[in-house]
Amino acid sequence: MVSNPSLPSIALLPWGDLIEDFLDSIDVSFEAFCNEMTGGWMFGYVEALKRVGVRSVLFCISNRVNAPEQYVHKPTGTTICILPAPKIHAMPRRLMQNPYGWTVEDTFGQIDRFRRPAFQLLKDITPYLATPLFALARELKRENCRVILCQEYEYARFDACVLLGQQIGLRVFATFQGGDFQLSRLERFFRSATIQRCAGLIIATETEIQRVQSRYGVPASKVAQIFNPIDVMSWRSHDPSDKANRNQTRAALGIPLDAQVVVCHGRIDIHRKGLDILMAAWEQICRDRPDRELRLLLVGTGSDAEQLRQLIAAQSLRGILWIDKYVRDRALMQQYLSAADLYTLASRHEGFPVAPIEAMACGLPVVVTRAPGVPDILGSEEMGGLMVPCDDAPALADAIGRVLDDQTLRLRLSQQARDRAEQCFSLNAIGQQLHRFLWKAD
Repeated sequence: MVSNPSLPSIALLPWGDLIEDFLDSIDVSFEAFCNEMTGGWMFGYVEALKRVGVRSVLFCISNRVNAPEQYVHKPTGTTICILPAPKIHAMPRRLMQNPYGWTVEDTFGQIDRFRRPAFQLLKDITPYLATPLFALARELKRENCRVILCQEYEYARFDACVLLGQQIGLRVFATFQGGDFQLSRLERFFRSATIQRCAGLIIATETEIQRVQSRYGVPASKVAQIFNPIDVMSWRSHDPSDKANRNQTRAALGIPLDAQVVVCHGRIDIHRKGLDILMAAWEQICRDRPDRELRLLLVGTGSDAEQLRQLIAAQSLRGILWIDKYVRDRALMQQYLSAADLYTLASRHEGFPVAPIEAMACGLPVVVTRAPGVPDILGSEEMGGLMVPCDDAPALADAIGRVLDDQTLRLRLSQQARDRAEQCFSLNAIGQQLHRFLWKAD
């Protein structure tokens, strides 16, 4: 079953060569992706655009299909179109241990110096082979798509889509979700031209806007500062001040009702997410409060899960409750947040993280690092939380401790967090901004 293709539509293309690269990394089946997954960049945009009457079609590339296949995303009703990866992409792909490696060795393993130039060329060209342009063009026409929106502009698929858009008369936009790096050396030759020829860029963070304008000379009229949307009212329904709901969730998790709980949810990526800094900060927090019931609730999994498990064991950290899985059920994630007193994010690098906004919508004060993208969430007046420098475990521990120790501060930040989420990140507000920018030429 497919939603009405007679409506004007927008094509959304996520980052990554193949959809299974993303799903396998979080241990989610394609069936679960279609039936259960919500939120994030993809479905946040789908829901926000739906609020303003725009139909979205999600285009994904896979090496597990032989012809285009269509599915319906059950929670939103949007069409998911799966296109087979080009056969020319399959050969170099089979040789890769990590398609997103920084170096030839990261990508292919150890290569002798005589073969290294050839494998470097394969590494550079393979991302450009992953997009089936002819099949994509046919499906874009069939789905009546008038606009293409890529998840990232610092990525080979964006270059391919801009070329395609020029050939078939579609405007191409892209967003920034943390991709400020280039994995292929070919990108440096194409990117400036494709950014100049695209219809516009959607960037949430001031630092990234400045970087793009400085590097590529993008005019201000071509850039829109639009935040990532979330269903604020849905998240607000799980208020940590609701003691009955809070106590029920804590009892189910085995958390003492009188404990103070810090929560962190997201992908387990130790360096990027600063989880080593968080562990060091947690050790200090517990050491400074030896007689207090404290819990650190971690929710999420990822490629560094085993390394994090070893880190926790090596430091003999107490009070850590880790739900080592990717939580697709938004209601369940809301319950976990409702069990906490504050949310923390220790990242070294972010694009524009949604997780702290979800926590703020639930009325949780946040303690976050000043990673790229994060300051824009709290705004210039730091509404709803405290910010500390990256890579500074003592500062993170002091800030978390300050909020835990001061109930008046905690309540004030809680109300600010909720207000900030409603005013700046709601589906209605972001949907209207997206519509104005994406259809400004219509």
